[in-house]
Amino acid sequence: MKNFLAKSVKLIYLIIFFFLLCVLGLKLEPLKVYAQEKYAELQNFSKVLNIIQQYYVDAVDSKKLIQGAMKGMLKELDPHTNYMPPEVFKDFENETSGEFGGIGIEISVVNGILTIISPIEDTPAWIAGIKPGDKIISINGQTTKNVSLVEASLMMRGKNNEVIQLSVIRGNEEKAREFKIKRGVVKIKSVKSVDLENGYLYVKITSFIENTSKDLEAVLTEAEKKSDKIKGIILDLRKNPGGLLEQAIKVSDLFLKEGIIVSTNGRTAEQQEISRASGKAKYPDVPVIVMMNEYSASASEIVAGALQDNKRALILGEKSFGKGSVQSIIKLGDGSALKLTIARYYTPSGKSIQAEGISPDVEIEQVDAEAFNKAIIKTKGTREKDISGHLLGEKEKQELKSKPTSELGKDKNPEAWWKETQNKDKKNPKDQLIASDYQVYQAYNYIKSWNMFQKFKK
Repeated sequence: MKNFLAKSVKLIYLIIFFFLLCVLGLKLEPLKVYAQEKYAELQNFSKVLNIIQQYYVDAVDSKKLIQGAMKGMLKELDPHTNYMPPEVFKDFENETSGEFGGIGIEISVVNGILTIISPIEDTPAWIAGIKPGDKIISINGQTTKNVSLVEASLMMRGKNNEVIQLSVIRGNEEKAREFKIKRGVVKIKSVKSVDLENGYLYVKITSFIENTSKDLEAVLTEAEKKSDKIKGIILDLRKNPGGLLEQAIKVSDLFLKEGIIVSTNGRTAEQQEISRASGKAKYPDVPVIVMMNEYSASASEIVAGALQDNKRALILGEKSFGKGSVQSIIKLGDGSALKLTIARYYTPSGKSIQAEGISPDVEIEQVDAEAFNKAIIKTKGTREKDISGHLLGEKEKQELKSKPTSELGKDKNPEAWWKETQNKDKKNPKDQLIASDYQVYQAYNYIKSWNMFQKFKK
């Protein structure tokens, strides 16, 4: 009986073993096939490398060949996935600190062509006259056909004060424009502002770097001190190529009481993330108009999407660039790095930014600054106060009394001096901005109307 039971147990174990072997074999079969295919391809790569090393007409650098193979592999993916050699990766790390050597341009590959997304304001490229949308066809006489972003960066590397020559095609022009730009230390001031008076503020963010949110908060705090209360903010993100995701989230958080700011979605659980407002917004109720155009990309689109979907701001201008992918920097052992696209950005409503962009609530195209300025001058009528020698009004008399006698002309009576100074064409920064930028002019009208309509609701 014991022998029979022992034989039965052995038989059961044997049946279970064969059953598991069959099941696991079926499940592992696709994995085995996949591994065999990849192994065969890697064997071919190794063979080709060995053949080149042994029989190519000249001696070759194996490291150069392997790096070339990696670059070729990454070209099969998207334009933002790149292998960065040590020197390029070092430049990349410096750029986010706000100070680096170069000419100050953000570039991308658009339809296979190396294209300027935006020159950073006040940098050598900006001063030289480089414009968003310019297509770079050669760098220092070398063609840019089929070059990657990293290859273009390597072509533009050099020492400070060295001259880089760019040949660019602008718009539909047939003839290339030539630019000689001297490399220098680029210091990015990411936040600039203009007091629009009476509690209104214009703020331009040129890019999102390490200190952007702190600088923005400082500008807003200073504005509050001047006018007690901020009545409205025009947040200009036009020509802003993006930057650090963390800073885009912090900027959005200044204005949002609650809600989602941005979400990312990739292939793995680690690449799925939702960023929400902290609930500590310092400016949750101030009216905000965000300005965008076709050169607003990445982090600037995240801010616009967050404020738009949470019904926190009016988006004005033109549809944005549509760069909605997330890149992760993976450092490699030799000082180089892999910049790999791992996920897509989504606005709070679940809309993908990638290749779609952010559509404005109010679409207003830009008008040539000179033409717009002439139009204002042409349509501006003459009023009593514009007439030379007019009888002073009560307000003018009061303002005249408040002037120190030291400011009055020595040989003129106070009234004559006052009329002369008022007739002089002295434009302040606010007037210069509004008179030269049609979209800002419209945004200013909208932000003032916003508060006006709020009064009617009460």
